[in-house]
Amino acid sequence: MKKSIPKPETLLIIGLGNPGAKYRGTPHNAGFLAIELLSKLWNAEFHQENKSNSEIAEVKIYDKQIILVKPATFMNNSGQAVAALTKTYGLDPQTSVWLVHDDADLELGKIKIVRNRGSAGHKGVEDVIRKLQTKDFARFRIGIMAKHLSQNRSKSIMNKFVVSGLNKEDEKIFKKSLETAKDAVLFALENGLEKTASIYNRQKKS
Repeated sequence: MKKSIPKPETLLIIGLGNPGAKYRGTPHNAGFLAIELLSKLWNAEFHQENKSNSEIAEVKIYDKQIILVKPATFMNNSGQAVAALTKTYGLDPQTSVWLVHDDADLELGKIKIVRNRGSAGHKGVEDVIRKLQTKDFARFRIGIMAKHLSQNRSKSIMNKFVVSGLNKEDEKIFKKSLETAKDAVLFALENGLEKTASIYNRQKKS
């Protein structure tokens, strides 16, 4: 009797951001930018997925079915796409959702891997938690807090900063941290989240 081939584990790796040229390359789009690096590495092209209102790119690697996701819902409604995709593929968020996003509580150049944490005011993460009805999933946080903003973090200043361009020095650090986030995801696929967090959460900023 022929043995059946196990179905590859399916994993959603979701980058948070805002669609459109206006937001391209801004700190708030760190999630989009990091998973675009993965798609280029794997030669996986994004295409529109209408049911979830998102762009997805698929690849089979590390015995897993990887689905890279860029919600087209705008940041504050990111959970709509994530919830739709988990339902479509019949996935448990606790084991099958990795969220990649910017984090204004983390210094520019640093990344941190966490799970089962609150949104800390990040509207995109907040919506994902609300729509999935759980906060118990993995998150790759990419720091965007530039030094010159550390002493003045009013809501209006932060709202402007996250959707604005960076100066040349900060842009260099930001791009390096996106590469670090990409490398952390790759390491986690091979070695697991716990080991990845133990290494990358202790690293000095990029």
